[in-house]
Amino acid sequence: MEQETSISESTAPVTCPNCQGQSKRFGRHRNGLQRYRCLECRKTFTEDHKPAFRIEDQLTTEQGRMAIKLLVEGCSVRSAERLTGLHRDAILRLLVEAGKRCERIMDRLVQNVKGVKDVAADECWGFVGMKEKTKGPELAHNDELGDCYTWIALETNTKLVLAYSVGRRTLQHAMDLMFKLRRATSSDRFQLTTDGLGSYIAAVDEMLGDRVDFAQLVKTYAAPQEPERRYSPPEFVSATPVRISGTPDPARICTSHVERFNLTLRTIARRMTRLTCAFSKKLENHRAAIALSIAYYNFCRTHSSLHVTSAMEAGIADHVWEISELLK
Repeated sequence: MEQETSISESTAPVTCPNCQGQSKRFGRHRNGLQRYRCLECRKTFTEDHKPAFRIEDQLTTEQGRMAIKLLVEGCSVRSAERLTGLHRDAILRLLVEAGKRCERIMDRLVQNVKGVKDVAADECWGFVGMKEKTKGPELAHNDELGDCYTWIALETNTKLVLAYSVGRRTLQHAMDLMFKLRRATSSDRFQLTTDGLGSYIAAVDEMLGDRVDFAQLVKTYAAPQEPERRYSPPEFVSATPVRISGTPDPARICTSHVERFNLTLRTIARRMTRLTCAFSKKLENHRAAIALSIAYYNFCRTHSSLHVTSAMEAGIADHVWEISELLK
């Protein structure tokens, strides 16, 4: 008995919940938890269950909020892992949940916005898993890998992102963007400017033909020289405004604001930064990161020229939001 007690103390000094006596290991439960037998009363019991990882609880902790804040300040997932101590898989689960909540906030608050006058739309290139040219024939029809564009509709006066869509550069996503833009704006007429992509013409005519003055700014670029083809941008040649429908004001045909927002998005979301290994590996994570970044930009980030957030300038928020408010 004394020998058995000394062995148990050196291996697992666990107290019996029945008689408070010393116990020793006694196999494992079928769920994988350690079982023990008391050396005094001979009863067996199982170790305490570890609490399950709950996303809702983790998002309310300082550690979880800090991880999300790092992600919208340009840090990669692994950087956030090193700074917060959370495992990268836990951070990705937090990101997906935060993205879902941000999507709900955008759908609930960015609706029927009054005072919209000028909207510019553009597509910001990114990729998931691999670049399009890397996909082999076996992956040619897999739309969850390869090029992935963020379609953006920006109100150029308030700098508010009214609508966005994430996916391929197809008519389907052009339709999706214009459907969301119609829901986000009131029935007041406004001017819309896009680049020269042909998908916009059919999408605008179908979704917004009764309330927009639509024009495209068609830009022409020179062919890059061979040594510059990979990294250098092509040389800009000209920009030609083209009236598509309605009576757009030629002085207001401009896509500079939304193109500048593309740079802001690449600064906020690390996975949108060019020439890094921080790109998205899954489409679900990519969509969540874009939703989080755009909601953060609209409600939490003070615009340098407006000195308020875009949501405050548009009248859909009355203060600068904290990360905790964005994650409710």
